[in-house]
Amino acid sequence: MKDRYLDFVNSPFGTRIARTLGLPKPDVLRRHRADQAEFGGMAAIGAGPSPGLFDTLVAVLSGIGITGVAHDSAPDWLPCAARHGAMSGRFEPRSNTGDTHPGDRVQALIFDATGITQSAELHSLYHFFHDAIRSVAKSGRIVVFGRAPSRLTDPHAATAQRALEGLTRSLGKEARGGITSNLLRVEDGAQIEGALRFFLSPRSAYVSGQVVHIGVGAAESGAPPGWSKPLDGKRALVTGAARGIGAAIAKVLAGRGAIVTGLDVEAARDALDQTMLSIEDLAPSNGAHAALIADIAAPEAPDEIVAALALSGGIDIVVHNAGITRDKTIARMSDDMWASVIDINLLAQERIDDALLAKNVLRDGGRIVAVSSISGIAGNRGQTNYATSKAGVIGRVESMASVLKARGITINAVAPGFIETHMTARMPLGVREAGRRLNSLGQGGLPVDVAETVAWLASPGSAGVTGNIVRVCGQSLIGA
Repeated sequence: MKDRYLDFVNSPFGTRIARTLGLPKPDVLRRHRADQAEFGGMAAIGAGPSPGLFDTLVAVLSGIGITGVAHDSAPDWLPCAARHGAMSGRFEPRSNTGDTHPGDRVQALIFDATGITQSAELHSLYHFFHDAIRSVAKSGRIVVFGRAPSRLTDPHAATAQRALEGLTRSLGKEARGGITSNLLRVEDGAQIEGALRFFLSPRSAYVSGQVVHIGVGAAESGAPPGWSKPLDGKRALVTGAARGIGAAIAKVLAGRGAIVTGLDVEAARDALDQTMLSIEDLAPSNGAHAALIADIAAPEAPDEIVAALALSGGIDIVVHNAGITRDKTIARMSDDMWASVIDINLLAQERIDDALLAKNVLRDGGRIVAVSSISGIAGNRGQTNYATSKAGVIGRVESMASVLKARGITINAVAPGFIETHMTARMPLGVREAGRRLNSLGQGGLPVDVAETVAWLASPGSAGVTGNIVRVCGQSLIGA
């Protein structure tokens, strides 16, 4: 559904009206387009004491065509920068008067805080962002690297690293202009290129205020065969693929190189066929893309799905997108309304994965991505059944990550906020507008925003990303 307010305030006439009346003016987000370069421009780089990711950051930025510029708040980096020949010079912050130096708009701010071990060292973050925050271009990116407090034995270091979460989330709320801010917690030896590429790119347009843990994958695969099509040759199953978010996921995975099997119920057969035909037009596969009709709530469904997928030699990616809502307050909710939502949204995922894993149809090194919801984090009035099921999805991801690690299989969840779909279009106007505006970006997301996040989690370059819940919500003001 179109966001008419967003369109209006970004029109020439609407911009003047918004400025005159003091109306909020959310910016049109820059999303991935095939006819536009994904990366470019400059990134200002800062660091706390003992930055440990410098060589990797420089290599990634250079490889994707971003010029790194060292900031004065990171003097220890400057000799390293000169030695590697990767930095073009010092970053020139905006003046105190607010004037902008020529060419000082940067596409990203990157800060390596992995070496911060005391709270007093957090001051280096102030210096960097105080100077640089007003010089980020629209739809720019802020990425802070840190360590997981739970993995640190020194309480002082853990305290300082936990503080980064408050910083990055606050920056996401202050930055405006479609700028996002995220914190990546990395373990020693973790591959960060896949995550850095995603969080610097237009593909992460609606992901902000998130904390992602990147470990060392049990079968660390490093870079995929090609970053433009990182899923080339991979086989994927997407449930609930006929419409909305599921259809977008299927299309994005295919566009990134995957061979997709889209699954939905009999009642959605025509819509599923149309989706799969559009995927074949987008990414021809000589008929390898397939539609699969099944009711995932049926007792026989897991065996039917396993048998169908085994014919092609197994799969590499499972995306659990299928789900339903049956909204009522719990006092008015029938037993069937509760049971059907729990069964389809949660139990079916468990049964399908158990069958795929038991028969080795999901190959070692595979990816499981489940679609949860911010309702599973914050709860929602009239959705006790739905929120319970989606919180259960989160619990399943967190508990299964260590179980699957021995096989090199990762499991993660995306938690969408307000996404512009046919379902949200049926909401009352007031509820719909509240959903759109109550986030740092001031607008609803699109199905493609969820799909791009799923594709990143499904990539070979995300082997160290497991057990994470990534909200795709524009940094919703509801929930943690």
